[in-house]
Amino acid sequence: MPKGKEAKGTKVTLKTAKKAVQITPDGRRRLTLSNMGIITFPKCLFKLTNIDELDLSRNQIQKLPDNIGDFSSLRWLDLHSNKLESVPGSIGNLLGLTHFNLANNCLTSAGLPSSLGSLSNLKSLNLGMNQLDALPPTMERLVNLQELGLFDNLFVKLPDFVKTLSKLTKLNMTRNPLTYVKEKNERMKKKKAEPKEDVYLIHESSLCKTCLQKCKAQRERLIMGGRGDACDMFGEKKKKRFSGLRPTPRHMQSHTRWTRRRSCLVIIRRINHCHTHNSKPDK
Repeated sequence: MPKGKEAKGTKVTLKTAKKAVQITPDGRRRLTLSNMGIITFPKCLFKLTNIDELDLSRNQIQKLPDNIGDFSSLRWLDLHSNKLESVPGSIGNLLGLTHFNLANNCLTSAGLPSSLGSLSNLKSLNLGMNQLDALPPTMERLVNLQELGLFDNLFVKLPDFVKTLSKLTKLNMTRNPLTYVKEKNERMKKKKAEPKEDVYLIHESSLCKTCLQKCKAQRERLIMGGRGDACDMFGEKKKKRFSGLRPTPRHMQSHTRWTRRRSCLVIIRRINHCHTHNSKPDK
């Protein structure tokens, strides 16, 4: 390439475009010019405005012509993986459009025209992998929209109108800095950091005098039919907390003496360590 000159990209002629037109199984005229290194939207395509489907994906197109709305027969338009920063307002003239793919471009919210709301027959719209943080409120008129891709953008909340789209069955908002997701993650982290309350089976000899008295008193209430206390023990109702008890050492959990002297075993809930407990089994 000569120094000082920029690449012009692949030039598409009318002859090339006509050869690329194919008839789909359902009888539509489809023009595929994908992955051809096109930088500028080919003007010759305006002589083929009767096509039903246009695929210009995986190119380097930076701008769409203002008269893109002249393709009045379009039902399917794929422009994903280009370098588009905006969409012209005439896009709203494509009233028959049912599928529109704008994913993986450089679109900002300011670059989306309000005329998008005029595409009332649109069933699938992919705006993923852009730089969007809001959508035109007029999109609430997309009453036939079934699939909406908003993944990999800058949304901090779900656009309000999305909840009103009665036919919407698929919504992809993954990898957005959504506020409620952050709050949920923070709650999860906080929950993990909180000390867990575990229930242990422990020998009486491992408890201090104070804790042993409390455990015996609790057991007596259970025997007498205190159903509320039983629920408290398992956290099904309000949790009854008492002074911290030491968790059962692993080497004591299988101690054979416990299986022989069940009357000396007590159930305790660990809150904190009680440093007066004996952590070793009786010899």
